[in-house]
Amino acid sequence: MDKPNPDSTGEFFDQFLDDYYAECDEHLVLIRRALVMLEHEVDTPAVDRSLLDNLFRSFHTLKGISGMVGLTAAEQLAHHLESYLRELRAGTLGLSEAGFDALVAGVSLLENVINARRHDQPIPSIADIAERLHAVPAAAPPSEPNASEIESIGKRWQVEFTPTAELAARGINVNSVRARLQEIGELTQAKPIVKGAGEIAFQFLLETDASQTTLNSLEADGLVFEAVEEDLVAQKPQQPVPTIAPSTVVRVELDRLDELMRIIGELVISRTRLEDQLTELKRVTPAAVWRPLQETSFAIARQLRDLRESIMRVRMVQIGEIFERMTFVVRDLARENRKKIIVQLSGGETEIDKFLVERMMDPLMHLVRNAVSHGIETVAEREAQGKRGEGLLSLRAATAGGRIVIKISDDGRGIDRQLVLERANASGISHGGAELDDAALLDLICSPGLSTRDEADRESGRGVGMDVVKKAIEELGGHISLWTKRGEGTTFTIELPLTLAIAEALIVSVNGQRFAVPQSAVREVLEVESAATKVLENNEIISHRGKALPLLRLARVFDMNYQRGERFHVLVIGEDSNAVGLAVDRILGQREIVVRAIKDPLAQSKGIAGATELGDQRVVLILDIGALRQLAVTSRH
Repeated sequence: MDKPNPDSTGEFFDQFLDDYYAECDEHLVLIRRALVMLEHEVDTPAVDRSLLDNLFRSFHTLKGISGMVGLTAAEQLAHHLESYLRELRAGTLGLSEAGFDALVAGVSLLENVINARRHDQPIPSIADIAERLHAVPAAAPPSEPNASEIESIGKRWQVEFTPTAELAARGINVNSVRARLQEIGELTQAKPIVKGAGEIAFQFLLETDASQTTLNSLEADGLVFEAVEEDLVAQKPQQPVPTIAPSTVVRVELDRLDELMRIIGELVISRTRLEDQLTELKRVTPAAVWRPLQETSFAIARQLRDLRESIMRVRMVQIGEIFERMTFVVRDLARENRKKIIVQLSGGETEIDKFLVERMMDPLMHLVRNAVSHGIETVAEREAQGKRGEGLLSLRAATAGGRIVIKISDDGRGIDRQLVLERANASGISHGGAELDDAALLDLICSPGLSTRDEADRESGRGVGMDVVKKAIEELGGHISLWTKRGEGTTFTIELPLTLAIAEALIVSVNGQRFAVPQSAVREVLEVESAATKVLENNEIISHRGKALPLLRLARVFDMNYQRGERFHVLVIGEDSNAVGLAVDRILGQREIVVRAIKDPLAQSKGIAGATELGDQRVVLILDIGALRQLAVTSRH
């Protein structure tokens, strides 16, 4: 096991290690992106040299910086990977399926070694992977094109034509030259060039299978032919090569950005206090004095909003980092389960708060594993159903307003509702009845302890751990929904706020107590007459859009005394049959709030997500919409 040098201690070395881990993360992201593109090069006549060069440089850098911090296992493993790439670059080996598998396994182990050092865990052995890289079969190196291939493809020539008065007198100009070249081949490029003494010439790129005699006849008309030295095999489209962050990029610890957001949050509160004070001044101050103050306040508000958005952009990272990791998870699981799966990624450039990326890694991993292991059928099963043999797994991301929407879809067997009901009955889990819509099905499979698997496996069954997935998403202020159909597939849709630091909220009043409700969780706001409510099985309901909408009175949830007035307001949360109405006395307005988590276990309460201040130095509790919705569903059952 690697141990840090006893002399390598102190604050300076700790900062150096932080830089080491940050640079490793950058190179590992680069490597994963390159491997995704490199997989298409397996068993091809010529591997994209630019991909190999970038991978080689990343492994070489990781080897060097790992040696500097004394992480010998990472240094040696990077060296073995670098050596294998050197063989590929030299052309002594071709990129085989076994070789690519060894590369992927080596990268995964390299990441594990670095993370083990980061978290002070035992360093895993690299012996098996090192041996595997050395034992990669010597696949035939890229073959040269034979004469028949060259003849069928044709040859490329760079043709240069310089107009002169003599040629013009003979009727030979750039237009006639272009026409004659198009008669004997295909022009792929044409451009003017400036030669010495201001002389103008024209340059063409010609692909033709014309004989040398034909070309020689054109040289008499002032054309100069020069063969283009390049591979004559049909070229594949050039792929964008991933690059590491440029030197102009500054790495910033997330804690420092959190501190900046805290300061901005204090400014938001101070600006709110200023606005309230200006409202009071308006009553006693002449308009000529008050208006400039109000304009200055509005200017500060705009500048503060710009500052907040700028800081948020610094915190944002592309969600493609998660998607790329999922690609290799799918690849390994598909091989273990003897399945063929095509992964489609879209919206990888969508940006999300770095904090949310870290928290969403495990939930997304679980959903992807379930889709591969239990959603998508084997090749034989799919072909028997008339489907194509390869399953399709889609990961998509997009922004909608102030939220990010992530979809994980498969075209597999779908979820067996009857099986879920049987397992729920066997486990003693209550449910609404024999008919389950998608929302009720999701609630059921997210029940703690429900499993549709007879035996545990390392991927876990659809249902095992889903309660943890749902809880993690709701703790982040998000929402998960489900669509599934037998034989057609399953789609999980996750909606998350782009950030958790500052949010738009509705301020409501219940028995004189103010609460903040995250605006992103509210679908509608209704004003209801008390006489319109009905009681069904000890639960209050109202009619809404032709359906019964259950009411959850916040005064009852928090054991508050309240007077039932003639009218009250309802905040509609949740989707379709799982929608719930939160009954409050009044809607006080909409405000921008700074979210403060309540970390003290003694101060935490079910239904409360955090606290904020609106500028009057009074605490306002932020409602936990996920917990309240779950409370309403439980009370119905």
